[in-house]
Amino acid sequence: MTPPKKNISFFFKQLPKNIFSGFVVSLIALPLGLGLAMASDAPAIAGVITAIVGGVIVSILGGSHVTITGPGNGLVGVTLVAITTLGIESAYAAIICSGILLMVLGFLRMGNLADFFPSSAIQGMLAAIGLIILGKQFHIMFGHRISRENTIDYLIEIPYTVNDALHYENTGLIYAAAAGVLSLLIMVFYSKIRHKYLQLIPAPMWIVLLSIGFSYYFELILHQDNPIAKDYMIPAIPSFSEITTKLPEVSFSNVGSLPFWGSVISLTLISSIESLLSIKAVDKLDPEKRRSNVNRDLKALGLGTVGSGFLGGLNVVTVIARSSVNVNNGGTNRSSNFFHAFFLVVFIVLFSTQLTRIPLPALMAILVYTGYKLASPDLIKKIFSVGKEQLIIFFITLLTTLKFGLIIGISAGVLVTIIIHFIINKNIALFLRHWIKPNVLMFREDDNKSNYYVSVKHFCTFANFYRLKQKLDAIPEENDVIVDFSLCEFVDHTVMENLNNYQNTFTKKGGHFDIIGLDMHDADSKHPFALRKIVPVPKLFGYNLTKRQENLETIANDYELVYNAEKNKETLFLNEFLYFKTKQINHIYNELTDDTNHFNLFDIEFSEGEFIAKEVIRASMLHIKLNAFIPVFSLDRESLIDKVYAIAGFSDINFDKHQDFSKRFHLVGENIDDIKTFFNDELIHFFESNPYYHIESNGNSLLIFSRQRLASTKEIKALLDFGKRLKSVISNT
Repeated sequence: MTPPKKNISFFFKQLPKNIFSGFVVSLIALPLGLGLAMASDAPAIAGVITAIVGGVIVSILGGSHVTITGPGNGLVGVTLVAITTLGIESAYAAIICSGILLMVLGFLRMGNLADFFPSSAIQGMLAAIGLIILGKQFHIMFGHRISRENTIDYLIEIPYTVNDALHYENTGLIYAAAAGVLSLLIMVFYSKIRHKYLQLIPAPMWIVLLSIGFSYYFELILHQDNPIAKDYMIPAIPSFSEITTKLPEVSFSNVGSLPFWGSVISLTLISSIESLLSIKAVDKLDPEKRRSNVNRDLKALGLGTVGSGFLGGLNVVTVIARSSVNVNNGGTNRSSNFFHAFFLVVFIVLFSTQLTRIPLPALMAILVYTGYKLASPDLIKKIFSVGKEQLIIFFITLLTTLKFGLIIGISAGVLVTIIIHFIINKNIALFLRHWIKPNVLMFREDDNKSNYYVSVKHFCTFANFYRLKQKLDAIPEENDVIVDFSLCEFVDHTVMENLNNYQNTFTKKGGHFDIIGLDMHDADSKHPFALRKIVPVPKLFGYNLTKRQENLETIANDYELVYNAEKNKETLFLNEFLYFKTKQINHIYNELTDDTNHFNLFDIEFSEGEFIAKEVIRASMLHIKLNAFIPVFSLDRESLIDKVYAIAGFSDINFDKHQDFSKRFHLVGENIDDIKTFFNDELIHFFESNPYYHIESNGNSLLIFSRQRLASTKEIKALLDFGKRLKSVISNT
């Protein structure tokens, strides 16, 4: 562990980077905070207050490292409903109660809440939020205010608003619409302008600067009033002293009503999901690959929300866009979040009067672009590529959310996902029978305790993924992990997507994360996140290879071997080995073979026992044909049970000259003299200096494997290398 002094010195060394990063983020947070607050029908300053309070509290008490907090996109619709239904004073009370609930979730260690929702349902919910933002703010962006009952009506009205804008006769409205359209064009095309100086200022801040500059141009140069209609300008913003001395009124008079608690639950649900998803995403961006303490962050976000509500702010959430900017500009710790809040205070103290020169359509253009990004057509293409059933989940969640609200929408997404899982498996009993049973077993395999093996049984879906997640979170990322699904009948899309995140994290930290046991499962698409279901007669493997099979194909090319994924029932050559005398071989598959067919690595499925004692085993083995006859023997690592057998008279073959070999290895065979002659100094030294494998000779070929399970791609490479070198040593012998 790093000594405290070194931590402090490192913190101050990194401080300039975090100050700069905090400043850049504040340039985005200012216009976004104003826009999100006004889109929620709250005072414009509420969004900035949220960012300031959240930045200070979460930077001190939070458990994440490079995240930025403030008002969230996802809460616009819910906050708007709360303010419209309850009034602003009761809405502040709902925000405060929501903050308390967030703190409770943190203390109850519910940081894995987002993992209990299907990925496609969450995407559908976020897309619905995007359409809510886009639908309601698009009209203001064009200098046109309308009032409709639901988001679908707002979306339907978009063509009429555009048509009306083209026929404006009021000069103020024409300028307002022009400001909105120009701002939208800046948001769309700014990222494509790769100029190192222009890029120092983010697109939203350019909109602010150009808007203020436009206002001053008319005032100072033309000596005219701002031509944009006054109804479409930001209203007066209180000064910093007014914000701190004149607190808003908070009313808890509606605390006993159903609409009040409906708003509280909606605010809590969306803020927690948006924050947890953002934290998970930002952890992947962290250059130091640290893992956030999400429960601690929930407590800090909850406390920040309580403080924000009392000061006239909104819910404090972790925001992905501003956090990404923070990382990209060199932010390394939580101080960047603090400095982003600090610079917002500076802006309000020094420039609060200037902010009223910004037209509302310009701010709404920023939100329209944000809403489009959340509901982009590319997202639909991506979900469709994962599987048609995911598109059903996505659209049902999206449409239900638009029509009935966020809570009913996400609930519908969860329900339809469960129904689809039942239909795909045609077996409700599979889920009901194993729902409450432990389905994850984890243990360490190596002497150095750096290799973790995790076996998953029965089914693994969004509903019980937390069990697997608990095991994986306990493993340091610099170690090797093998997750085996060979005993799991069904693995859903949410699990596959989350495991991919783990693979990326372990790889970047120097570890190795391998998923095995999915080769006998079927999937409807080639996407690596597609759900997998084990079937008695799967499709031809060549149609839809798993990630592991693609890796095996790559290994085959590297080692100049031929890869064949299909099942092969021609396994008579294995019957000559003692290991299979009491076992029933079903088939081999995933074969890597040389052109002479003397070198063959494969996965194998076989069974031990019968009836209720029958157990199906899948393992990876290497078969090597030899050019000359060698003694029949079996070599394995000496275990405790072998020592017990030795006491009972079942001794192995020992060598006086090689005491270390005799202690560590268990060597048996009938023709002891031939075996002792064959095991010369060179061969014994080879075994002593290499990892342990079970090695068996039937006289003219060798069978080599490590454990009674499928091997990871890393272990496959090690086995191939070991086999080639062993064959070379035997050839010399």
